[in-house]
Amino acid sequence: MRSSKSSVSNRYIILIGLVSFLIAIVVFWLAQTLAVAFKGIILSFILLFFFILINILSDILGTAVTAATEVPFHARAANKVTGAMEGIFFIRNADKVANICNDVIGDITGTLSGALGITIVLQLILFWPKIGEIWSNVLMTGLIAALIVSGKAAGKKIALSRPNDIVFMAGVFLAAVKKLRR
Repeated sequence: MRSSKSSVSNRYIILIGLVSFLIAIVVFWLAQTLAVAFKGIILSFILLFFFILINILSDILGTAVTAATEVPFHARAANKVTGAMEGIFFIRNADKVANICNDVIGDITGTLSGALGITIVLQLILFWPKIGEIWSNVLMTGLIAALIVSGKAAGKKIALSRPNDIVFMAGVFLAAVKKLRR
């Protein structure tokens, strides 16, 4: 028996793969360009922590949207509360939202974090030639993995305990972005 809960089509799968490829290339190129242009280890670390934060926040939203319920959003939408309709949209498209947040954004930022980690190690080796290349790589890999995994674990705890609040905050954010585009 097939489940009809997913609205993900083969066309969507191909499209999301191509879009992920392009986003990863563009964002990595921008991050590398900034890191090289400023030749700053500090800027590279800031970019690294930014990518890790985006990874964790997108995982929180992806998890929350699958656990949220639509009913509380209807009352808010009836009262024309900003972000309520967007929250309903997120919940009704939970499979796609979770895929984009957890897989597309999460995997791209995870990959970019690793690549940026390599750039940071290379910068450290150029700045301090006596630093060991192998240990620098090992420690950077461990740091990135620990921050992402522990951040996502904490994020999942929050997402599952307050899914409607998180989806509503994302809805308010999306409504604000929509308003800016007008």
